[in-house]
This record gives sequence, C-alpha cells and structure tokens, in this order.
Amino acid sequence: MPTLLSIIESSMHPHFGLLYHKLGFEENIVNSIRKAISLLKSQQPDFIVAEFFYGYGNNYAGVNISNLDVLLSTLQTYSPHTKVIVIVEKSERQYVDKLNELFPIHAVFVHPAKEKEIEKLFKNSIL
Repeated sequence: MPTLLSIIESSMHPHFGLLYHKLGFEENIVNSIRKAISLLKSQQPDFIVAEFFYGYGNNYAGVNISNLDVLLSTLQTYSPHTKVIVIVEKSERQYVDKLNELFPIHAVFVHPAKEKEIEKLFKNSIL
C-alpha cells in the first residue's frame, strides 16, 4: 500500500483524504514541518503533499527560501525516494522554481488545487 504524508499548515490546504483512500494510499496527517521531520525518522512515505510559503524577509531566518527547505533537506537523508507535491499561491509560484533548483519537487499545483489534476498525477506516478 503506498503511503502519503499530508502536511496541513493552513486552512487553504485542500482535503483530499477521500481521494487518497480511493487511490489506495495510507495517509498520515501532521500540522507542521517540525512534526513531519520527526515522522520521517521512523517512516518513509512514498509521497508528501505540502503547501509552499515563501520566506519573505526574515520569516525563515533569512537563509531558507520557504517553509519547505529544511524538510526537503531532511528527505535527502531519511527518505530520498519520497516524491514531494507542492501546493502554492499563484503570487508565490515563481519562488518554487528557486527551491526546485536546490531540491527535487515532483509536482507543483497552484491554489486552488483541483482533485482531478491530483488524481491524474497520482495515477501516472503509481503506474
């Protein structure tokens, strides 16, 4: 059974739990990057679905591009096969490309992410 980690940090994050179940995923849900990193030390999901938040100013210590930098760095050690799916606001889409230059991102969806698009991605990725 494929596994998926949903990192739900905001109310904008789409709830696709029924879709994930329909596709045969075992879904784990956490509400912070810190909890996701902790979970990665014991579980290696096939996919992670997370929102991207650009680090304007010093929001992320001025070193990182976004909320996902540390998570993606941690993945390289604990779960390098995990595919990351990012959901982002249209106004911040350009910054995801900067992050993708540093770390591999499997797919990017702009809010509001559509269930049919997510389903198509997973069907193509699993087969």
